[in-house]
Amino acid sequence: MRMHVTASGLKWFISTTTGAAIITSAGCGGGGSSAGQSAVKKGEAAAARVVITPASGTAGVRPDAPVVVRATGGRLADVVLDSGGRRISGEYNRDHTRWQSRWTLQPGSTVNVRASAENANGLVSTAQSSFATEKVTGNTFTASQDEVLESRRGDTYGVGLPIILNFDKPVHDRAAVERSLQVIAEKPVLGSWHWFDDKQVVYRAKSYWPAYQTVKLIAHLGGVKGGKDLYGGKDLVRTYRIGGSHISYLDIANHHMRVEHDGKVVRRVPISAGMGGSTEYTTTSGIHMNMEKDEDVTMTSPGRGPGDPGYYSELIHYAVRVSSAGEYLHQTPGDEGCLGVSNCSHGCIRQPAADAIWYYKQSQPGDPVDITGTDRQVEPDNGWSYYQMSWAKWLKGSALHHH
Repeated sequence: MRMHVTASGLKWFISTTTGAAIITSAGCGGGGSSAGQSAVKKGEAAAARVVITPASGTAGVRPDAPVVVRATGGRLADVVLDSGGRRISGEYNRDHTRWQSRWTLQPGSTVNVRASAENANGLVSTAQSSFATEKVTGNTFTASQDEVLESRRGDTYGVGLPIILNFDKPVHDRAAVERSLQVIAEKPVLGSWHWFDDKQVVYRAKSYWPAYQTVKLIAHLGGVKGGKDLYGGKDLVRTYRIGGSHISYLDIANHHMRVEHDGKVVRRVPISAGMGGSTEYTTTSGIHMNMEKDEDVTMTSPGRGPGDPGYYSELIHYAVRVSSAGEYLHQTPGDEGCLGVSNCSHGCIRQPAADAIWYYKQSQPGDPVDITGTDRQVEPDNGWSYYQMSWAKWLKGSALHHH
């Protein structure tokens, strides 16, 4: 075997038995780190050239600046980008001569890029670049998961699960932030984000999630520019296990609830809802979601104190919350005479003791509860009632799909 070193510093080795060449290099030029070409045997194609931008040794790179890798005289075979300990994926063009990072870089971190390309004869060229991103101090924002979802981490969720993110500072570049949010489902379906204000964004499927799968959120927020001099401080990753399809259909006018598991009716329950007469005592119709549950909840009349007309304070058992306005499905307190006959509650859904215990045990956060029969509709942002909004209107709340 013999070794040849070109004037550019490129080393190549020619096997005395096969004539194949393996070419490696490291150097800078043209604004990026590159692997150059070398002299080759007659009849062989020149080695591919790989150029990485930013170049090795560059400091103060903006976290939202793309990393670009180009190949001439061949096709890119592999690109590995590591930013502050996290792998950043990217996308190739059609002929694999250009690669660009998909996500932003971690601020104040060292970024390492390794790339390789092959020419027509299979000769491999490689290049490396190591550079530093600028630090962001003071003007950073972070995301947190909805408090109810966070408290239920590790649970199995229903097919109506929403993904809710809250930001600690107002986000002005919603499109940049929304582009950084990746939802990966084992059984993918059409879905979209919707901004309710500049500090909250929610993801839901067009219809419900398919049952029995895992859904993962990767919020690639580190380095995302959320506004003038405002960058995301760190990523957020959450995983959700979707269980069976548990959907409850409540007919308030006929005082009846039907529960379906995976499309089959498994229980019919006599119920009693809000007595009406005022908005306060009218159960809301529309698509609700089970949110949280507690074996014991003390329910009191809103805005009233002891001695005020209409004041009540009751200890309720096996309560499953379906709205932020205080609506629950729960065990009836005391007399079951009105169940299946009339509406006598203050707005919640009462059930017989045995049925309430059963419903409590099998309920999952994100189980849909479809209520009909009253003249009061639940608001889409009342609890997790996001499916109450039409899909067309939901898309208008996206910074990327508002058309």
